[in-house]
Amino acid sequence: MEALKELEEWYFSQCNEDWEHTYGIEIGTLDNPGWFLKVDITDTDIEEKKYEGFSYGVGDDAEASGYDWIITKLEGGKFVGYGGPHKLSELIKLFLKWVKNA
Repeated sequence: MEALKELEEWYFSQCNEDWEHTYGIEIGTLDNPGWFLKVDITDTDIEEKKYEGFSYGVGDDAEASGYDWIITKLEGGKFVGYGGPHKLSELIKLFLKWVKNA
């Protein structure tokens, strides 16, 4: 739950009476099953920061991974993450780790 609290704080720190009217955070479910996390980084202090992406349990490792998989990347001005049904917290933590190191 600490990661969720940190995500709330990051979101609130972006709210400037303008950003929150256009951008935000989306969390939802996938049908395979799993989670997605999409965080708008446009007009934030990390907008220009490089992110190489991170993944495991996909590609050649997909069959052995079952539900133990994650993919994160930057896409269209967003940090985007997808993961198995028990990976929402880890997706949030990966985003926060990148923010802290940005």
